[in-house]
Amino acid sequence: MTLPPRAEGVRAQLLEHGIDREIIRFPEGVHTAKAAAAALGIEVGAIANSLIFWMSDAPLLVMTSGRHRVDTAALAEQLDEGAIERATPVQVRAATGQVIGGVAPLGHPAPIRTIVDVALRDHPQLSAAAGTPETVFMLSYDELLRITGGEERVVGD
Repeated sequence: MTLPPRAEGVRAQLLEHGIDREIIRFPEGVHTAKAAAAALGIEVGAIANSLIFWMSDAPLLVMTSGRHRVDTAALAEQLDEGAIERATPVQVRAATGQVIGGVAPLGHPAPIRTIVDVALRDHPQLSAAAGTPETVFMLSYDELLRITGGEERVVGD
């Protein structure tokens, strides 16, 4: 199976981090955490959603559990660096080189500060987007922290 170029780029970066994982492709896409969880046979909480926000004139990647919504006010209070707003589709594409629904935790043109939802550590295996809305890969919480350099935080309800 041929992977889209963005997914191949994510796979290459995973290999650079010593993580050799299959990129799973869903030709019809999986457009919600619930749909991805059902397709993979895992709990929705094990879906590591990659959400781009904007804070202090810079992108902020929040890796959150599929069972949570990001509480931007509470997260902004924790970080104490200004308001956090949802990025526009144009900002997401510019910051990540990827589209909403397919943003991977890595594979971006430049490093992005990353926050990782501590709720994700409740699951032995996580699923994250692989650069396109129809591709995902599996990894552990510790691997997610390592590849993103992420900061552990409580991010949602």
